[in-house]
Amino acid sequence: MSAPQAIPLNERVLANGLRLITVVDRTTPTATVNIWYHVGSKDERAGRTGFAHLFEHLMFQGSANVSKAEHLSLIESVGGSANATTWLDRTNYFATVPAEWVELVLWMEADRLGTLLDALDQANLDNQRDVVKNEKRSSYDNQPYGTAYLELLALAYPKGHPYHHPTIGSMEDLDAASLQDVRDFFATWYAPNNAVLTVVGDIDEVQIVAAVERHFGGIPAHPDLPAHPDLTIATPLGGEIRKTVKDKVPDPRIHLAFRAPVLASPDLPALEIACQILAGGRGSRLARRLVRQEQVAQDASLSVLPFVGGASLVVGSATLRPGADAAKLEAIYLEEVRGLGEQGPTATEMERARALIESEEMALRSDPETIADQIGMYATLLNDPQRINRDLAIYQAVDAANVQRVSRQYLGNERIVLWYEPAEA
Repeated sequence: MSAPQAIPLNERVLANGLRLITVVDRTTPTATVNIWYHVGSKDERAGRTGFAHLFEHLMFQGSANVSKAEHLSLIESVGGSANATTWLDRTNYFATVPAEWVELVLWMEADRLGTLLDALDQANLDNQRDVVKNEKRSSYDNQPYGTAYLELLALAYPKGHPYHHPTIGSMEDLDAASLQDVRDFFATWYAPNNAVLTVVGDIDEVQIVAAVERHFGGIPAHPDLPAHPDLTIATPLGGEIRKTVKDKVPDPRIHLAFRAPVLASPDLPALEIACQILAGGRGSRLARRLVRQEQVAQDASLSVLPFVGGASLVVGSATLRPGADAAKLEAIYLEEVRGLGEQGPTATEMERARALIESEEMALRSDPETIADQIGMYATLLNDPQRINRDLAIYQAVDAANVQRVSRQYLGNERIVLWYEPAEA
């Protein structure tokens, strides 16, 4: 496959430090606005967890010139959509609207960045604290296997490490948080010099730059942004760590985790290809062996969760088929993972993996929302927005020897094995 045409990124930095990246894409008559803030749950201090995620909710509860819940209703009224996500390393907010309404989104984003604290009162805090508690109950506590990632993070990173606690945070910490605690968190991290604003779509870049200057330019920079916490992990896992959770689950399920290289590591693309070979669809090794041949599992997965420091994670799972033997499922799963490191991938597997990657890359380039999000990620976490234009070449350069090496190096006996078993009634 020939190299696709480069995505034409234009970047400017406002006087207050806001990074603006624009991409003209005439694919559809829409515009996507995506703003990444370089703050996530790793930036929370002990006893005050859950704040990064709390602001994912509070940012939709009004600012000086936008009333409570009006942000979403205005976007939806013009035929657009909006949402937000929080993770360990970042928080981001995004909206897609008909292109002629893009300045509305820019104005509202600037208004809540500059004036959110004008609307943040005790009633808003109490209301959204309850919303987060309900989210934890519905998405984690009362969801089969819903606590798996919480368990894996706690086992993979030592107590006190910034990745040890989950993004949803501690409900006890949220209950103990004062209004001033929450206001201080926003004032510390939500600043134009801690943000990347990406606008992709059917836009006039000159007009976008003028609008961003008009709406964001007057928001002062934070002169004393704190350093992000040290993510160094001093000790290895030290072998296999095992845990069994009895819960309201329909069938036993194994979850596995391995420490992996960080987002910037040149080893990460090879490890992602290894996961593709092992668990990427029906033709993968785990699906073929566990689901079809041995019929001990209902499903099988393995993928990379990339983080900026310390260690990323490779996480996988397989649900036991009714009547099958759990020990056999685990043994075969680990045998297949180990086998990739011992024998390496076949030429056919490498060809299939490359074809899947090329297909995913072309799908990415047809979706302005994904383009905006990828650019925001690379700019925020790697300070390298042009990485999006090198991704395909990076993956194509990975050879079978690299896949074998990283499989052997990272997917070994240093692992976490977490079993969920149905609780007895």
